[in-house]
Amino acid sequence: MNAGGAADQLARTVALVRGVVGPGLLGTYLHGSAVLGGLAPASDLDVLAVTRRSLDAGQRRALVDGLLGISGLTPTVRPVELTVVVRSEVRPWRFPPTGDFLFGEWLREDLRTGAPPGPGPMPDLALAVTVALTGGRTLTGPPPAELLDPVPPADLARASVAALPGLLADLDADTRNALLTLARVWTTLATGAIRTKDAAADWAVARLPGQHRPVLEHARDLYRTCHYQDETWSTELRSLVRPHAEHVLARIDRLHPWR
Repeated sequence: MNAGGAADQLARTVALVRGVVGPGLLGTYLHGSAVLGGLAPASDLDVLAVTRRSLDAGQRRALVDGLLGISGLTPTVRPVELTVVVRSEVRPWRFPPTGDFLFGEWLREDLRTGAPPGPGPMPDLALAVTVALTGGRTLTGPPPAELLDPVPPADLARASVAALPGLLADLDADTRNALLTLARVWTTLATGAIRTKDAAADWAVARLPGQHRPVLEHARDLYRTCHYQDETWSTELRSLVRPHAEHVLARIDRLHPWR
């Protein structure tokens, strides 16, 4: 997808949030791949919105309905991930933070037919806040540091490993994303930095024994070159996925025991 298309989706997303939340919106910020190093073919447009108070049911429904028409999973429409957080839930910072609303393409069917998402624990907010602060990509409102507190390294590590059970559950169905996110968790724990998925894979490949490199190299190359619907995995590579994951999990466990 070209930059113009992504920019249009981003503008529509921000306009939707401003229109729905109104004066209760304090700021919106870009995070994720667009801030860390550039969008890959299948990268989400990640937006963090900070509000004065929790959204009401009508606002939640309006955001879902609007985002269903903006976000997508095609070569011409990117997935949009919108996270809404109430300022008082993250400033002063505490862990786990409470998120107020979350939209993502993986939730599409549940959101289309069910109730809009409500508040709940959201460990991943530690990563979103950190990237928003580091990137400083303000879409509306003041600079992010005026609304968000920095996340302590210990909480960044806790948030990273909190995702591991879900990644293991998705290893067969969402192989590319699961493997790249495992590499990013390992990288973040070892270095304290949050990298793009392909940059994290580069870091990890250089530290893997030879037999565990091909599967991650393939996942990284898919990330850089194609959409999910266009990717392929040979039978041989599939047989290497779980041994690779277990090796990386063991390396993660040495840095931050989690199981």
